[in-house]
This record gives sequence, C-alpha cells and structure tokens, in this order.
Amino acid sequence: MGSRPDPLPRWAAPLAVVLTAAGWWLAASLQPIWWAAWLAPLPLLAYAARTRACWAALATLLAFALGGLTLWHYVREVIQLPPGACIGIVLMPAVMMVPAVLLFRALARRGRPLAAMLSLPLAATGLSCVAAALSPHGTYGHVAYSQMDVLPLVQVAAVTGLWGIGFVVWLFAAMIVAVTLPGLAAGARVRAAAGGLLVFALAFGYGAWRLHDDDASGYVRVGLVSIPLPRGDQVDLDTASGQLALAGYVTQMDRLAARGAQVVVAPESSLLVHSHAIASLQALADRRGVRVLIGAEDRSDPQRLHNAALVFEPRTARPVAYYKHHFIPVFEDRYTRGTVRTMLPGAPRIGVAICKDLDFTSTALAYGRRDAQLLLVPAWDFDADAWLHGRMAVLRGVEGGFAMARTARKGTLTLSDDRGRVLAQASSVGHDTPVTLLAEVPLRETRTPYTRWGDAFGWLCLLAAAVLALGLSWNPWRDANARRP
Repeated sequence: MGSRPDPLPRWAAPLAVVLTAAGWWLAASLQPIWWAAWLAPLPLLAYAARTRACWAALATLLAFALGGLTLWHYVREVIQLPPGACIGIVLMPAVMMVPAVLLFRALARRGRPLAAMLSLPLAATGLSCVAAALSPHGTYGHVAYSQMDVLPLVQVAAVTGLWGIGFVVWLFAAMIVAVTLPGLAAGARVRAAAGGLLVFALAFGYGAWRLHDDDASGYVRVGLVSIPLPRGDQVDLDTASGQLALAGYVTQMDRLAARGAQVVVAPESSLLVHSHAIASLQALADRRGVRVLIGAEDRSDPQRLHNAALVFEPRTARPVAYYKHHFIPVFEDRYTRGTVRTMLPGAPRIGVAICKDLDFTSTALAYGRRDAQLLLVPAWDFDADAWLHGRMAVLRGVEGGFAMARTARKGTLTLSDDRGRVLAQASSVGHDTPVTLLAEVPLRETRTPYTRWGDAFGWLCLLAAAVLALGLSWNPWRDANARRP
C-alpha cells in the first residue's frame, strides 16, 4: 500500500546532519573515538527512512562531507597534498555513503527491516572495497581503523580483512533504526534484531576465542631506534653530517644489541646513500650477531632513485635491499616503485616493508602467504598521524598473521603481535635526543583464513548489495513508499 513520506519538522534535517557530522568527525579523526563510529549514522538513517530520497541523499552527502573535514588540515597543511586530492579524500566517503543510505531507505520504506539492516553494511563495505582498489592511498580512512582499541572486534580481520570490521560497525546503527521503524509487524522486528545480534555474537565470540588461543611458538628480542636528524631530512652519507648521523645510529644500535636485541630497526630514509656497502653497520651486525635494518634514500643506481630498506645480516657480503612499493602522490613521485617482496633468510621467517606499503591489504596478503612471522617496517610519519598510521600497520599484522616491528620518524616506535596487541611503544615526536625501544615479541605459526581468500568478503558485500538494489526494481532510485502492515 503506497503512502507519502512521513511529515517531519523542519529542524529534523539539520539536526540529523549536525549529529551525524559530529559523530563522523570524531570517528574519522587522526585520534578516533571508537564508539563514535557506531553511533554516527543513527540520526541520518532515522531521518532518511522518513523523508524523500532526494533529501536523504543531500543530507547524507552533507553529513559525511562535513564530518570528513576533520582531516582537511592534515592532508592540506601537514602532508601538503594538492587541493584536488584533499577534496577527494574528504568527499569520497560522503559520495560512497549516498547509495548505501538510499538503498537502506528504500528497503526500510518497503517494510523489509532485515534486508534494510543488512543493506547498509553490505553497500558501505562493498563500495569501500572499490574505493581502496582505485585509490593511491589504499585503505586509508576506512572506518575499521577507528576500532583498533577494540581488540575482540579487530580479530575479525583475520577472517575477512578490515572489511568485516567495517561491516560490524555499520550494522549497529542500521539494526537500531531498522527494528524501530513504525508500522512493522512484530515478527519482522524480531527477525531483524535476531539477525543483527547473531552477527555481533559471532564477531565478538570469535575475537574472544582468538585472543585466548594465542600460545607463542617462539620469541625474538627486537630493538627500535630513531634519532633526530638535521632539518628532519635525509642526510647524505658522503657528508660530515651524514657520518655523524650514522655514528649516532651505530651507537644506539650497539647498545640495544648489548641488551640482547636480535633485530634492530631504524626509520625510513634515515640516510641518503650512494652505495649499499656501509662498513660500520656490517661490522656491527658481524660483531654482535644482530640483524640491522635502516631506511635509506638509495642513489646507488644513477638511473633510478629508490626508497629502500637495507638489512645487514651477520657475516654476509652485502645487505639485502627492499624497495618501497607504494608512495604518497606528488610527495614521493621521484622514486621508482619496487616490485619484489623480501623475506630474509633463515629463521624466524621475517619480511620487510616500508611505511605506506602497510596502507594496502596486498602487503598483508603477500607476507601472510609467505608464512611471515614478523614484519620489519621503517616508517616516516607526520607527527599528527602517529597513532593512526601506526595502528593501520598493526591491522595488517592481524590480517596476515604476523607480528610487527615498526620504527617511525616523527611518529611512534611500535612492537605488536599477530593479534593486534601493542606490546611496547614510544613516541619519536618532538624529541631532540635518540628514542629507543626494546621488547620480546612473541611469534606464532599463524595462517589466517584471510590469506586464503583475500578481499573476497568486500567484493561479496558489493555483489550482495547490488542484488538487493536490483531486487527493488529496475529503477532503484524511484521514490518507493509502500509499507506492509
């Protein structure tokens, strides 16, 4: 039976936009508040289900765009991306949420609360998977990263990747609104509520079990070090300042090795080198029997400039070189892209990646499928994003089933396990003296389900959302107002 949209007071639209924008501002920030992501869509969905499609679309665009402005200063002033790229980063989530909310609205107004409840997380998750595949920033900005302090939920990434975490977050608001729609039969409400609660029980139940079932197969003692450099830039090893920086690193690494470190990691682009042969680092590795990794701007090839991680193994002729795969557009355009993943010889099974590589799920898949137990990650952050960018890397470890040792200039030195627990951390932000960290990292023989089927969950969500949309009619954008008693 058809009916016009419910009459709403004039203040309903601005109130819904302001409340959802405020929630998204907190959830999408560099220091996100996890529960804000769960609550943010509630006012908007409640409004959308009771108004015309055009007004629902406009409110969605405004709410998520205004909330996304929380990142504007960071991307424009801190990273200094071009204005067009900044606008894209702010608007992309808002644009993606428009079809997701409209699909929810159409199903809700047809009296199908279970389908409506599922449609929002399906569409939001599927569209975010498309965005990550197309974006040079990978999964940056995904709602899953706001949940990194909710460890039971984080474990879902071992099965579905970050897409499953986002699905659960989006489901909450959709369930609350769907089961409280007016005019629904009691049975329809119960089925929707039961379906939502079942998903939450499975997600958090699995997370609790995985956190409990975590016996380590071994341990490795890892040291991290960052020292302040002149002007915060790379220092040429062929200059006096470069030699001074190298001596500082060797001193701190030697102290960590003397305290039992088996692996020591220094940040991204710590030195500018014209040759991979760095005698003092190799001598340190030989003398202490320690693996030493240092990030370098590599100019050893006159034809190609690389952002490299050089790993000095005890008693080897030359270091292992890994070249960064993913770069910040414009900011790092001078570098040649790496194409090879690097696993170090021997046991334990250790891989290497650099900073932005961890923004992409492909890195977790590549090393998870190589059965890596530990990933060494030199990084360079931007002060303000220290928490968020560090936790993005931690989530790759949960997906791929490996521990993480990440050392960031202008960021955080972080040691984490394959469950996403942060074992130890220290900030290098604003320090004019060396910062070091040393801790035992548990290693496990983990092969996650995610490494078998990759991002399939995200793509299946997109397919399921498309099926729901096509099921409405061949014209899914028309104003559908029929309700069942």
